[in-house]
Amino acid sequence: MLSLGKNNVLGILIDAVDYEAAVSFVFERVRQNRGAIISALAVHGVMTGVLDPEHKFRLNGFDLLVPDGQPVRWVMNWLHGTEMVERVYGPELMRRTCERAAGDGASIYLYGSTRPVVTALAASLTRMFPGINIVGSEPSVFRKLNPKERASLQQRIQSSGASIVFVGLGCPRQEIFAYELRGGLSVPVLAVGAAFPLLAGMLSQAPPWMQHFGLEWLFRLLVEPRRLWRRYLLLNPAYLVLVALQRCGLMHFSPQGRPPSEELLLG
Repeated sequence: MLSLGKNNVLGILIDAVDYEAAVSFVFERVRQNRGAIISALAVHGVMTGVLDPEHKFRLNGFDLLVPDGQPVRWVMNWLHGTEMVERVYGPELMRRTCERAAGDGASIYLYGSTRPVVTALAASLTRMFPGINIVGSEPSVFRKLNPKERASLQQRIQSSGASIVFVGLGCPRQEIFAYELRGGLSVPVLAVGAAFPLLAGMLSQAPPWMQHFGLEWLFRLLVEPRRLWRRYLLLNPAYLVLVALQRCGLMHFSPQGRPPSEELLLG
């Protein structure tokens, strides 16, 4: 089990862990009845914090940030010598967590995406893990929640008896949601993004060879060019340049962000 603590990647503190350590962390918090917020960050997720000091503050307040993308894992190895042999891919982290939840009797709650996706996801997880206990599922409302609505959502999750909450809202909405929700829940909250449509069987996944060589971004760009071209064609080169500057010591990236000026109440 690999667990080497947090490492500075452009000012974002990413945990050098493997799947076993990440899943063990989740279930240790379940055992302790303690809340935690966890997210899987690829390059886009890292860059959202690099470009926004308030979001950097949120991300560095997470209990666990795992390297979702191969370029994040490679950079951690290059900058910090972590010798990580695999990334911790959000959909696979969710799958492994659900597999253990089914075996341990831990219950789960699904929040995010659309009604068709979350319904298909619940059905898919039930087929994959017949013993899984899904105590609640609901789609995103795709707007800000008012304080009463957020309190009601927290109450629904708490009263469901959920041991673990999965959130699929996309980056950075899901990290903002998890960060702002943490004070109202005493269970681990995992922000897993594209895991919802992928595990539901409603989104195509890059071939294994593209994943291995860190080309999943290219696959997604080819599938959704109009939505994703800015994300990948602008942020990916910026990430590489900044990483090179950090490696050469020409730029130093502080993990200190700026506390958010207001809660966004995204749902």
